[in-house]
Parts: sequence; structure tokens; C-alpha cells
Amino acid sequence: MLGLRQNLAQFLLLVAVNALVGGTLGQERTVLPLLASQTFHLGLYTSALTYILAFGLSKAAMNYFAGTLSDRYGRKPVLVAGWLVAIPIPLMLIFGPTWAWIVAANVLLGTSQGLTWSTTVIMKMDLVGPRQRGLAMGLNEAAGYLGVAVTALATGYLASAYGLRPAPFLLGAAYIALGLGLSVLRVRETHHHARAEASQHVNAHDQAHAGLTTKEIFTLTSFKDRSLSSVSQAGMVNNLNDGLAWGLFPVLFAGAGLSLHQIGILAAVYPAVWGAGQLFTGAASDRWGRKWFITAGMLVQAVGLAVVAGGDTFAIWLVAAVLLGLGTAMVYPTLLAAIGDVAHPTWRARSVGIYRLWRDGGFAVGALLSGLIADLYGIPAAIGAVAALTALSGLVVALRMRGNDHTTT
Repeated sequence: MLGLRQNLAQFLLLVAVNALVGGTLGQERTVLPLLASQTFHLGLYTSALTYILAFGLSKAAMNYFAGTLSDRYGRKPVLVAGWLVAIPIPLMLIFGPTWAWIVAANVLLGTSQGLTWSTTVIMKMDLVGPRQRGLAMGLNEAAGYLGVAVTALATGYLASAYGLRPAPFLLGAAYIALGLGLSVLRVRETHHHARAEASQHVNAHDQAHAGLTTKEIFTLTSFKDRSLSSVSQAGMVNNLNDGLAWGLFPVLFAGAGLSLHQIGILAAVYPAVWGAGQLFTGAASDRWGRKWFITAGMLVQAVGLAVVAGGDTFAIWLVAAVLLGLGTAMVYPTLLAAIGDVAHPTWRARSVGIYRLWRDGGFAVGALLSGLIADLYGIPAAIGAVAALTALSGLVVALRMRGNDHTTT
């Protein structure tokens, strides 16, 4: 049966699993930019951001394959495979003698995140059905990014107390072991729920598109469908600015004389507000619709980035981190729910994977764009440019996305 109440135990288990997925990513948020500059002495921002480029490209590719593989082989095998890929990552981050090892670890991290996070999204959509999709995505993304935030804060403390290596990455190793164990022993397959929903679909537009090939789904999601393509570009720009925040914010803060503890707080506040906010924004978009939540969220993000670019104190940057987290909370679950609204259940997993391909490709674009601008003109200029791009993305959604692609309106 479809519905949150009917599948509550399995849903909550998947929420916990995604918190561990987020924690595995969060082990890097505070420490790795400082590791690049202080341990490996990488001077150019573009060089230091190679790990985000590697992460973004591998995660984007795996997002695409995760949807296709989960349709073909089931959701659970893909989830377990993602955890297996993650096993070597903490060891490579701890013992890597050169920067190439760190980049290679981030290829594995992106691969793992693409398989695990994509699959938890798809499985929750399978379980809840159409009417609570925004709530489901809000809970999923809240768990993941609160996991990022708590771990970023914890690793900042561990790094200040015990050094940049190995202590912060031991936490990631524990998350991977627990996530793998839960996924193997407790998580159940959900693909049959999607088939049940597909059998109940009566929307004429969806039925006309029920038998699309993967190539046709890619074209529809990326370019042809006004709503799906609007969501895809907004997701890409959202993660473009997140890649900027991940790679350059700690360097900017350290250059301004902030302590490692203060940098850890700022690195945690942004995903913490982002994570907690999604507990409310996902469900609110179920009630009020997706389009204007996405537009407003992109504009709030742009304001937050502009405040970072113009700021020079911990207090100002703390306000900016809250704004950036709030804007992202408005956007993140709503984008995923919007994909679920439009895509037919028989190819929803593939459409989610294609959307996440574009979205997480934003990490790679953000690493290259912000690194090049920072090398040429400084970090504030890079942040200002991305702020303008984020505002433009919000306007594209306002002008292009249909306003009636919402299951409960």
C-alpha cells in the first residue's frame, strides 16, 4: 500500500540511512579545504577545488545510472552497492600521501553518494505516493543535510583538538559501517510500490508518456518539458553555489583570521538551516505548489551569497549562512517533488536520476567557474558572480516553469 502512515517504519529507517549518507559527505566539509592549503600547500584555488570537480562529475554520472539500475535490478542492490564503494574513502583521506589520493577518494565519494542518496530519494517516493511527496522529500533531504551539518561541526572540533588527520575521518568510517549494515539487514525493496502506483495512474498526459525510452526521458527532463527542464537548470545552479560554498568559504574565512572552531560553526550553520528548514518547506510545497517556492528560494540564496561576498566578520557571515541555508531549504526538496509530480511512475526513477545528473554536475561547474574567477579576481568576486547566476536561475523558473504541475492542486 502507498502512503507514509502505511509504510512508516521502513520510511523512518530510510531517513536514518540518509542521515548517515549525509554524514559521510559531511566529514569533508570543514577539513578538506584546509587540508588542501595547509597539508598539501596548494596555492591556486582552481587546483585546490579539483576534489570538488572529481566529486561532482562522478556523483552526477552515478545519479544517472542509479535511476536506470534501480529500475532494472531493484532499489536495494543499488543502495548496498553505494555503501560498498564508500568503504575505502576514510582510509584514503587519512593515509593519502599526495593530493591525487584525495581526488581519487572523492571520485569514490561521488560514486557512493550518487548511488546511495539517489536510491533513498527514489525509495521514499515509491513508499509515500503522490499526495505527500513534498513532505517525503523534505524529510529525506533534512536528514541528509542535518547529517552533513552535525558532522561538519564535529569534524571541526576534532580537527582543532587532534589535527586535520586522522581523527575527523574516523567518524566517516563509522557512518559507512553502520549504513552498510542497516541497508543489508533492515532495508526492504520498494520497486513494487512504484509499479502499484503506475497501475493506478489515470492522467492522460502521463499515460501518453508512459512508454518512453531512456533517451526520450533524458531529452524531456533536460530540455523539452518546460517544468522538468526548469527544475534541472535550477538544481544545477543550486549545487554550483553549494560547490562554491564547500570549496572557497573555509579559505575565505581562514584568510580573514577566523579560528578553526569558528570556521566549523559557519560550515555547519548553512547545512543545518538547510536541513532543518526542509522539515517544513517540503510539506508546505505540497499545499501551496512548487514554482514560487523554487523561485523565491533561488533569490534568497542569491542574497545570502551577496552578503558573504561583501562581509568581513564572523557575525555577518553567520547571517549570510542562515540566509543561504534558508533559500536552499526552500528549493531542495521542492525540486525533487516537482520531478515526481511530472514524471510517470514507470520512468520516475530515471527522470530523478537525470535531474540529479544535472544538479550534481553543478558541483563540477561550480568548482571550475568559482576557482577560475577566484584565481583571477579574488574569492569575493567569484562569490558575487555566482550570486548573480543564482538570481538569474530563479527568474528562469518564474518565466518558464508551468504553475499547475502539482498533484494536490
